[in-house]
Amino acid sequence: MQEPVWVLLIILSVITLATICFFIVKKLQPEKDLSIIQYRVKTWWGMFVIFCFATLFNTTVSLIAIMILSLVALREYFSMMKTRKSDRRIFLWSYLMIPLHFYWIYIGWYGMFIVFIPVYVFLFLPLPRIIGKGTVGFLRSVSFTQWGLMLMVFGLSHLAYFPIATPAFGGNLVLYLVILTQLNDVVQYLTTVYLGKRKIVPTANAYISWEGFIAGLAATTCISYLIYPYLTPLTPAFGIISGILISVAGFIGSLTVSVLKRDLLIGDQEKWEKLKGRYLSRIDSLTYTAPVFFHVIRYYFDFM
Repeated sequence: MQEPVWVLLIILSVITLATICFFIVKKLQPEKDLSIIQYRVKTWWGMFVIFCFATLFNTTVSLIAIMILSLVALREYFSMMKTRKSDRRIFLWSYLMIPLHFYWIYIGWYGMFIVFIPVYVFLFLPLPRIIGKGTVGFLRSVSFTQWGLMLMVFGLSHLAYFPIATPAFGGNLVLYLVILTQLNDVVQYLTTVYLGKRKIVPTANAYISWEGFIAGLAATTCISYLIYPYLTPLTPAFGIISGILISVAGFIGSLTVSVLKRDLLIGDQEKWEKLKGRYLSRIDSLTYTAPVFFHVIRYYFDFM
């Protein structure tokens, strides 16, 4: 437990320093638009509290913390959709699937956990939308809902399964994964802002450039190799591979969620401004890094 406590204290110090630096820069350069950085700092504080619960306390508290995070993320995701009254029932059933999905994690039923949303929910969730609600907008509302459940619930829920799969190392692995994912996002963003020349997909995310991607990949891999002995039982080779894996998966996750948001919020600039600083923008990478990292480690190591 000593290593996670020290790492959390370091993270707390870094976030505190980042907050102080933000306010100093804001005072010195009031004409600059620092809204993106402000949103990030605010959400980092919220995520820090959530992952303190997920790392320092028992598996039940950890599971509830991740479940709340998934619920908040799914709610923000649904708020982007132009809905009809006919969509409310399917949204309600989606919310009800969250505690049931996390119950499979709680009892350690891996087989049901891994197929519940991708198979059973996928097959039967359309029923509430079909019964008595007609066919108008059916495909859009059902596919949109399934995307949300896959990313915001199924993807993120792997964070909650780490402590169940390996009680001895689960909390540390969650902390390791979150540190590297957030580090990758920050380095990509800052490098793009100050050095980025060649945007990868400017129509989807203007804050990701080739320079940012390469810098994020290099920084994440280096930090992964430096901290893996303190937080994980991985081998040196996987200390490097994990950094590369998390960086690439995080990039794809961030890009995918950016495309989804832009598609859903076309023509609604007011809602775009309102939602861009919420938790969904900060955990988009985790929706990909959590399941990818989980299954690769589970495949190659016996302690999972």
